[in-house]
Amino acid sequence: MTVTENPALKEIFNEARFRLAAREVKAVHPSFDTRRFLKVALADLETLSLMQRLRRMTHALHATLPEDFSEALSILRALAPNMQQGFSTLVLPDYVGQYGRDDFELSMDALKYFTGFGSSEFAVREFLRQDLKRALAIMKVWSRDESDHVRRLASEGSRPRLPWSFRLDAIMADPALAAPILENLRADPSLYVRKSVANHLNDVTKVHPEWVLDRLKTWPIDQAHTAWIAKRALRSLIKDGNGRALALIGAGGAPEVKLSKFIVSPAALTLGERVTLSFELASKSDESQRLVIDYRMHYVKKSGATAAKVFKLKELTLDARQRVSIERTQNIRDFTTRVHYAGRHDVEILVNGVCMAKGYFDLTC
Repeated sequence: MTVTENPALKEIFNEARFRLAAREVKAVHPSFDTRRFLKVALADLETLSLMQRLRRMTHALHATLPEDFSEALSILRALAPNMQQGFSTLVLPDYVGQYGRDDFELSMDALKYFTGFGSSEFAVREFLRQDLKRALAIMKVWSRDESDHVRRLASEGSRPRLPWSFRLDAIMADPALAAPILENLRADPSLYVRKSVANHLNDVTKVHPEWVLDRLKTWPIDQAHTAWIAKRALRSLIKDGNGRALALIGAGGAPEVKLSKFIVSPAALTLGERVTLSFELASKSDESQRLVIDYRMHYVKKSGATAAKVFKLKELTLDARQRVSIERTQNIRDFTTRVHYAGRHDVEILVNGVCMAKGYFDLTC
């Protein structure tokens, strides 16, 4: 497990949390060797990242629970309802993913149970990698489960590019493998599930955009839940100005608009200050238009080259001959995922994927 993280996050698994875990296990398994668990768990703890600490807890449990997997699993099942809720509950499915691969059916049933206390989305991928066809058949059944946690696990666990996990290359190559799961969930009443379905499809658009567009074209987009999934699933393609994606959400075709009074203010700023984009948009059509308005910022890289990133700005229906004023302010500061460098930063306004105006600001770091 690897992840770019805020260093403070690893304190989810600090010494106090390991000691609490030991007490929680002891409560359901009186013969639990607390001393050995803590000896394994706390060795060089400060050097470990968040996900390494999660795996350390898994290893420490394995070193102290019964060697027989089914016996250990019975203890973990008893532990789950009594365990303090939060990220640390991921240790339960992680144990299954690491040590239950020789008991496929038993482990998959355990992951279904544990996902209600946290999420089994990472651990289930071990079984997809081990026997894809068998695991997907079980997960298809999960996609019809009464629990939204279990239904989400079917979609989220089979995502081709799940963050913080390895990629499922087989599904990346052939997204149709997981399609029956997505079909069952395409109008799910749970927002929790719908977000997962949309993210799964968005993953696929990175490699097979036409496959996603063809499939969504057959879905009942007039159904509110399905429309929500489609719009979120297509977000990357919409940002790229993909005509088919825009058409599916009702914003296809070149916009009949005039963009004026585009101002980037201030024209020069230092890191940590805010930049404001403002402009007017006027309809040139006698009919209403569905418009997706974004802005594309070209960030200066360390090498001096630039890299573009598209940001959502506004979606609206512009009535015939209507005029609107639009403004957006953005704080220009460093994040763990983006470091700024001095220089000219070009900015473009996109309407239905079409560049309608250009400007820039100079950044001093």
